[in-house]
Amino acid sequence: MTAAGITAVRAAFVIAFDERRAGGPGFVGLRDAVVHVRGDRITAVAHGADGAALEALADETIDLGESLLMPGLIDLEGLVDIDHLLLDSWWSPGHEARLEWSEAYARAPREVLDPEERSTLRRYGLVQLLLHGITAAMPISTEIHGAWAETHDDLLDTARTASELGIRTFLGPSYRSGVHVTRADGSAGIHWDEAKGEAAFAGAVRFLDTVDALDDPLVTGVLVPCRIETVSDAILAETGRVSAERGALVRAHATQGLDSEIGVLERERGTSPLDLLDRSGLLNERLILAHGVYLDVHPDVHGEDRGDLARLAAAGVSIAHCPLTNARYAFWLEQLSQYLDAGVNIGLGTDSFPPDLVRAIDAGVQLAKAQHEDLGRGMLAEYVEAATLGGARALHRPDLGRIEPGAAADLVAFSLADPRMGAIDDPVRTLVLAGTGRDACFSMVAGRVVMRDGAIPGIDLDALRAEGQRIFEKLRAAYPERDALAGPGGSSEAELFPPVFPRVPAQVDAGA
Repeated sequence: MTAAGITAVRAAFVIAFDERRAGGPGFVGLRDAVVHVRGDRITAVAHGADGAALEALADETIDLGESLLMPGLIDLEGLVDIDHLLLDSWWSPGHEARLEWSEAYARAPREVLDPEERSTLRRYGLVQLLLHGITAAMPISTEIHGAWAETHDDLLDTARTASELGIRTFLGPSYRSGVHVTRADGSAGIHWDEAKGEAAFAGAVRFLDTVDALDDPLVTGVLVPCRIETVSDAILAETGRVSAERGALVRAHATQGLDSEIGVLERERGTSPLDLLDRSGLLNERLILAHGVYLDVHPDVHGEDRGDLARLAAAGVSIAHCPLTNARYAFWLEQLSQYLDAGVNIGLGTDSFPPDLVRAIDAGVQLAKAQHEDLGRGMLAEYVEAATLGGARALHRPDLGRIEPGAAADLVAFSLADPRMGAIDDPVRTLVLAGTGRDACFSMVAGRVVMRDGAIPGIDLDALRAEGQRIFEKLRAAYPERDALAGPGGSSEAELFPPVFPRVPAQVDAGA
């Protein structure tokens, strides 16, 4: 007799969690395994003959064939954007300064996109997360094209779209009191507008109330101040107070810039990033520190351990490590092993396009080998654990990031059947070496199938892609108006964003 409402998910390879594993609780690999799902929970896991018997008790079976079934991936820095990386992750003289707002523009900024386009942009980003195997995300969006920062209504729209798609989200509108600008003389600074900062923070607090009223198990309200050097002392302190009062998680961007952050804080506020977070009541177990790169162990800071890592570990702070983005922008952790050895919890983020944690894991592993000059310090297991268990710890959700009875039924599978994958030895190693997030073939969130074979129910991917291209071009076209260093005639898109190789104009009629 079958139990009503049970779905069996079968795969050739499964990464499950075993509390009784020799050496302590952790992941184990199962061959030809079955995961039982009932409602929004995992109820059983078995493999081999036991798996076949378990499958016989289910109402339906989802057979994923030659694939790797894993806990759903957790993205602590999931970009919900068309993506600025295409425009700002390369260098030419003065390029970075010209992409900041000019001081004149900061006095009267505008929304580049209308509300419908902003909604489409967020849908585009959330869909991309699902397509790449992300089942839980704490989204981030660039403020470059906004009038100031995200609003309450922006994030309410994000919450509704996320629930419609079925992805689990941890949401809050970003807020700031100032914005980095480039002055007409080429110098850098911060343009402050305290009134806008206070209004944005009030909207962020109101959003926490809105999420409570929504009572949606897939949506959790969080506080997400922008880069801390652009948030006033008063609002950071209020963030700490509200977080403590309501038990709300906080993701703060800090220790990610040398002169633009650490130098600014030293010169203008007489403090360091960690001291500022501490005195604001934010250096605690509710804090997710985005990037967490420039600590005392980094060679560009002190190059030695003076206690920063121990301080973070003692406070219970988690790091949102974004290895692929770090590589693209030429800054990196020094070294992941030091953070882990010190007891700092590490989760992963994508923070760019594509939102591909498989590529991020690969980039992190290769960097670890290079830093240690040791192939044995590839740390693949640690990176996979960061994308799952580490993210779950950061979110205070022990039911996420694992496949075991009682855990949330958040699952992702990556196909290993493509001939381009090559030979399979260890399935995790094969996926990371030969695959990408695009090999995600199945995602389930809270027991609901949200992606199968590259399709998302209710989404016309071709139409969304075309609209995304149009919106991207509109965003790109807005950059010249913010260029503080433009000549008398202003700048052009071609000047700001030259192609990799010169483009040859289309030829005219040969007889002309």
